[in-house]
Amino acid sequence: MNTTTPHQTLDAILEIYANPFNDLIFEAQKVHRLHFDPNAIQCSTLLSIKTGGCSEDCGYCSQSIHHQTTLKAEALMDLEQVRAAAQEAKANGAQRLCMGAAWRSPHDKDIEKVAAMISVVKEYGLESCVTLGMLKSGQAERLQNAGLDYYNHNLDTSPEFYGEIVHTRSYQDRLDTLEAVRDVGIKICSGGILGMGESRRDRARMLQVLAQLPQAPESIPINALVPIPGTPLEAAEPIDGFEFVRTIAVARILFPKAYVRLSAGRGAMSDELQALAFLAGANSIFLGDRLLTTDNASTGHDQVLFSRLGLHSSEV
Repeated sequence: MNTTTPHQTLDAILEIYANPFNDLIFEAQKVHRLHFDPNAIQCSTLLSIKTGGCSEDCGYCSQSIHHQTTLKAEALMDLEQVRAAAQEAKANGAQRLCMGAAWRSPHDKDIEKVAAMISVVKEYGLESCVTLGMLKSGQAERLQNAGLDYYNHNLDTSPEFYGEIVHTRSYQDRLDTLEAVRDVGIKICSGGILGMGESRRDRARMLQVLAQLPQAPESIPINALVPIPGTPLEAAEPIDGFEFVRTIAVARILFPKAYVRLSAGRGAMSDELQALAFLAGANSIFLGDRLLTTDNASTGHDQVLFSRLGLHSSEV
């Protein structure tokens, strides 16, 4: 089994990908067990606090004003709605509440409102995470002062393929936001989406870019594209399940101490495919029937699956 360190070559990462499937999974399991309880899953809940009306043109997203989807835009939630969501997330066994707002970049007045939401989430003993788009100078500091634990800002794919998916924001814009967040001490949640027409090399390249950051992300969501009618990727072919699991395993090997989240797309995955992903090193999921605007596996189904596999929720 060939392994690599984060700063080795793209070809070295591709060599890991190319190992026989059983060998790759075995290596990922060894790495996983060195750093985590192999049967513990970190559970988060994702809440859309401001839906639709986004000026970005990300080809996978139902919330873009550039796409003809059926999504109805909604204004920013109020504090009591967030409080109710935090209470429900806690009751369902989540350790983290992640809040997403469909902004290209929030205004300072928006940051103040989100800061108040973070405080509400913390009242329930939950970790907090937000994804708000690009941040301006000073905004990351304000979120950190409010007690924010994680900032999600995905790279989506490789720098080389990125221009096929997004035209309104550069790859460097994404890296700059990650730098602003990291510089104030907020933990980074950053990963990508598989099944947008990218190659294995693109998937490996995305992981390489994450590995070359000054500090590795503490949380890495690996999403399977959910094709949404009215978006440019509505007819995209689903990614091969084994290739998806391979990417989970490579991420686990490259990022031994990170939470690797089996994220969007679980609603369409078989229990067997999810079990393989857990075996490959995924140790985080989103609970709840919805992920922002797309369907997710139900909480009840997750509880049954956890029972069948002997898995349990991890503690914060």
